[in-house]
Amino acid sequence: MQVRLQKFLAEAGVASRRASERLIVNGLVEVNGQVVKELGTKVDPLHDVVKVEGRAVKSRRKIYVALNKPRGYLSTRSDELERRIVTDLLPKEWSHLHPVGRLDKDSEGLIFLTNDGDFTLHLTHPRYGVRKKYRAIVEGFVEPGMLRRIMAGVEHEGETLKAERARLVDANNSHSIVELELAEGKNREVRRLFESQGLIVARLQRTQIGPIKLGELPESRWRALTDTEVKQLLASAPVPPVTAPKPPSR
Repeated sequence: MQVRLQKFLAEAGVASRRASERLIVNGLVEVNGQVVKELGTKVDPLHDVVKVEGRAVKSRRKIYVALNKPRGYLSTRSDELERRIVTDLLPKEWSHLHPVGRLDKDSEGLIFLTNDGDFTLHLTHPRYGVRKKYRAIVEGFVEPGMLRRIMAGVEHEGETLKAERARLVDANNSHSIVELELAEGKNREVRRLFESQGLIVARLQRTQIGPIKLGELPESRWRALTDTEVKQLLASAPVPPVTAPKPPSR
């Protein structure tokens, strides 16, 4: 299968896609011995020989990992303060993988890591609307009216936040357990939804992304996603239909 040259370079770890475009335009990339400056050029990763400044570039195998993130770890590849990060929990040869989306430091549960930028885009961009499920332990009693407001949408810090579904699992005078399903996953969205109702989330766990469940995966442990699971995840995030342009007014 042929791919655009700049995408091939980015996925091989040479540079970002935009930086790869500059390498091409500046005449620093060869394909099968010929300098290529056209950004629309496509290559076959299995058969074409690609070189950047005379050095051969090899296609990097795509890796997809599911991790049960514990509390206290950052969803990033590096941290200036040298705090614990999710890639610390993976084999050293996978330190180049990046998290797909994020879970804040105090949250836990299912998160994916990969070196596939398209996979990341499909699972994180709001236009694809991949559903994510969470289990929240909330301080205080969550009333039915609060859940209705959360599902209707609330304004918080200049943003509209909304849960697609919210279900009270159990409750007493001190704590409530709520299961939620979100389509966008804005920064700290679950915690902010409850903050808008005057409540604090004591513990938050992501239990499902698309069709993939956390299941019995132990805390701090990882597993590779199967080819079937990757296909299921991409199928759960279809490309939105293209709207035909309106004819010009007369």
